[in-house]
Amino acid sequence: MASFETEFQTLLASETEDRLWIRLHRPEVRNAIDQTMVDELHAVCSYLEKNPKVLILAGTASQAPSDQNPKGAKGIFASGADISQLRERRRDDALAGINSGIFDRIAKLPMPVIAALDGFALGGGAELAYAADFRIGTPELRMGNPETNLGIMAAAGATWRLKELVGEPLAKEILLAGKVLTGEQCLAANLITELHPAAELEQAANALADRIASQDPLAVRITKSVFHTPREVHPVIDTLAQGMLFESQAKFDRMQDFLDRKKK
Repeated sequence: MASFETEFQTLLASETEDRLWIRLHRPEVRNAIDQTMVDELHAVCSYLEKNPKVLILAGTASQAPSDQNPKGAKGIFASGADISQLRERRRDDALAGINSGIFDRIAKLPMPVIAALDGFALGGGAELAYAADFRIGTPELRMGNPETNLGIMAAAGATWRLKELVGEPLAKEILLAGKVLTGEQCLAANLITELHPAAELEQAANALADRIASQDPLAVRITKSVFHTPREVHPVIDTLAQGMLFESQAKFDRMQDFLDRKKK
């Protein structure tokens, strides 16, 4: 995994035992998602599918004013797909589902995905965030889907994920009328679940990852899988999954620990 940090061109990676931080890193173009970034995100997924752990997705962190940079720098998640590449794509490129494929793969990773959002999360950047299990943000967050203003549609998950996340009326305002939400509006709409100052965003993401990591990893993985199954397979899938967990050693150990603590 250490080689990720040296081999990636558009991402910055850092790893601990229970989580993997991935920062989008094309600051010169506001972290626009290009083909190289898509390819490198597929490499991240390949690793996490074999080595399940929490994924934290973030962008370029904000920087406080300093002697070298008196104005500081605003954070940014991703301004969208790379328009210079998007401009040249044709029907067959759209049918290939370049962005929708990687976002769907991220959504289906075994362990939860956290998106830590600051600054612009627009277009494909927003759709990448929608694919995460958890979204936390800053007051400076600006999230929306301006694709129709460019003569295209948000075709990498927004037309269905966004409706599930915020409801049809607001989803239509974002998708059809170009509404861009502030961080506070995202929180009010439950599009994000936490709002933090930019300087505290990384700490907040790690705190959320800590809460996930304190759970039994197998129970988390199976619960995530069952959560995303179609309604018609419930309750059968719940019963079968619970049967698997009832045989796990972690279930016996954790329940015994709980009972031992009650005796004290």
